Amino acid sequence: MKEFVISEVKAETAVLVGLITQQQNEAKTKEYLDELEFLADTAGAVTVKRFTQRLNAPSMVTYVGKGKLEEIKQYILAEEEAEREVGMVIFDDELSAKQMRNIEKELNVKILDRTSLILDIFAMRAQTANAKTQVELAQYRYMLPRLQRLWTHLERQGGGSGSGGGKGSVGLRGPGETQLEMDRRIILARMALLKERLAEIDKQKTTQRKNRGRMVRVALVGYTNVGKSTIMNLLAKSEVFAENKLFATLDTTVRKVVVENLPFLLADTVGFIRKLPTDLVDSFKSTLDEVREADLLVHVVDISHPDFEEQIAVVEKTLTELDCADKPSMIVFNKIDNYTFVKKDEDDLTPATKENMTLDDLKRTWMAKLNDNCIFISAREKTNVDELRDRLYAKVRELHVQKYPYNDFLYEME
Repeated sequence: MKEFVISEVKAETAVLVGLITQQQNEAKTKEYLDELEFLADTAGAVTVKRFTQRLNAPSMVTYVGKGKLEEIKQYILAEEEAEREVGMVIFDDELSAKQMRNIEKELNVKILDRTSLILDIFAMRAQTANAKTQVELAQYRYMLPRLQRLWTHLERQGGGSGSGGGKGSVGLRGPGETQLEMDRRIILARMALLKERLAEIDKQKTTQRKNRGRMVRVALVGYTNVGKSTIMNLLAKSEVFAENKLFATLDTTVRKVVVENLPFLLADTVGFIRKLPTDLVDSFKSTLDEVREADLLVHVVDISHPDFEEQIAVVEKTLTELDCADKPSMIVFNKIDNYTFVKKDEDDLTPATKENMTLDDLKRTWMAKLNDNCIFISAREKTNVDELRDRLYAKVRELHVQKYPYNDFLYEME
């Protein structure tokens, strides 16, 4: 049986497709496509064109309408005639097997959806055995309902055979079993093996966490690409990989930090993102164990992003799904050096929006109610980083006294 691997996207050209619906207006669709283009760039693709269409709901057959699909097809053909081949078409929502099959048949190019693109990036970023195993499990979960489209020209072999990972196997096949059924059994067997491996890794990590001693645990959480790893490097004086790409950090990193005389553990976790399917979240829940076991959550927000409030909502929703919404927390509004606004004319009496608010104006909105539970910094320029350390020290000290009341002598040590 041929191996199925979600291919690593290289320097190919990409066309993006999104919908404007009753639930998603034109401005929101543009924001989602901006993020999809950033995902494509992170995966190594160059976006050359965007297509949008107004529909009440996605077409169950081809996602977009027939006319729009024909328009995309004609664009691809025109690019081919001009010797500018379009490498792929990426859709901003998860596609069903039926939609993918029909679109692929019509456009005759590689078709990706948002989920498969994210999986591509995850596969590129995974470094540890834990992350690689979780990525592979997520790939199989994505693949399973799409077998009929993906596995159409496979060779029949006698005896057991391995799947995408190369080691899974099944017994002798029954004479009446179809190839699709065989492939499904192989994948299910492989998934079971991967789950066993993750369970074993989880046991090892649980033991490691128990051996860390009596220290308060702090976890950096937030949307992807908000600067968590940069803050981690500043506070822990470490060298966690950080760059202006989505999902630059996939593996959880834990470092010991000492502020004044107080040690605590700081964890940098994988970033969250919009439109992430539940199956994908489930595959990475063990990566987020550091979030579940944290005593304090530091929610990092990119305040320069035009849609940072929705990003906050996405993170809060994910934390609720992880049963972590009630943990002590604080918000760090990062990237104040990159914050921009459009100054209003003096005679403009229309209500102010965040697009034309100064940072000081913004601080006087709902953020003012957060009091000491928020701070505004620039990790890149190291602005207010000392104040962040002081805030963390105060919160960690308070939590330490609550958690280990008979161990308060630590604070008297010089």
